[in-house]
Parts: sequence; structure tokens; C-alpha cells
Amino acid sequence: MNICVFCSAADLDDRYTTPAREFARLIGAGGHTLVWGGSNVGLMKVMADGVQEAGGRLVGVSVEFLAAKARPDADEMLITKDLAERKAEMLARADAIVIMVGGTGTLDEATEILELKKHNLHTKPVVLLNAAGFYDGLKQQFQRMEAEGFLPVPLTELVFFAEDGVGAMAYLEEAHGVV
Repeated sequence: MNICVFCSAADLDDRYTTPAREFARLIGAGGHTLVWGGSNVGLMKVMADGVQEAGGRLVGVSVEFLAAKARPDADEMLITKDLAERKAEMLARADAIVIMVGGTGTLDEATEILELKKHNLHTKPVVLLNAAGFYDGLKQQFQRMEAEGFLPVPLTELVFFAEDGVGAMAYLEEAHGVV
């Protein structure tokens, strides 16, 4: 399975790096491929290191203005013109999407992926990995959107909230019929 992970390129503390390492190990040990933003810094590097150490493949999709931060030993590295092209390429290469902790860029990626899914422009499973309760507020906001009629489909059809990497991987494998 090609698992696209959207996450921060920032250096973060153990509350966020420990769950990332756990999930990265599960990706690699399961023989899956990480499709990620391609950066060799911050949480992106943590993910790539963990997947590679556990035997998984790395497919990076960087962008011209960040190409200097691209991981040199990825199995495959694409450089796109802009962020919109990057998101489209990552989605196209993914069988599933996991959104980990991040800033405005990660939030932009998450909302676009969910908007596309809402309109049936993709049917791939989407997981928000809620490390250390990072997405508790967003989950509450999505629940309010659903309760007040802003979502035309049930929230559970758009996204699965996982509290840890094991839960995220179990959901993805079940969605893809992996036993």
C-alpha cells in the first residue's frame, strides 16, 4: 500500500516524534511505501528514517522552493512546480492518506483532501493521527459541522480519527482488505 503522510517539517518534541516513529515502523515493517513531502528535516525526516529503517520504500514529492531540503536517498523523488501540484501528485500516488501533526500547510492539505473526498473526487481512506490530542479541537469542529448540517456526508465516511499508529494502520489495512 502507498501511504501518503502529510505532516510537519518542524523539529518537534517526543509527544509527536514517538507516535511518528511508531507509525513509520509499521509502514516499513508492513512492506508499504511512504509517500511524503520529501523533506529531510523535522517530522518528515523522522517518518522517512523510520520507514526506511524498517524496510519500506520512500517516495518523496517536494516542491521547487524546498528542493534543497529534499531527502537525497529516497527511492524516488519528484520535484513539483508549486504546492497545488505537489498535493495533487501525492494524492495520485496514494492508496490511503494519513494526516499527522503540522501547521497551516498540513491543515491546508488535510482540508483539501477531505473536500475532494466529500465530492467523491477520491475514495481513499483518510486518517487523522491525533497524537497527544493535537486534533481534539479540529475533531470537535468537524462534529459541529456535521451536527449543524455543513457536511453532506457523515463525518465517519470522510475521516477516521486514530489515537495512535497501531489504530491508524489497523484501519488502513481493513479498508484495503489486508489481513
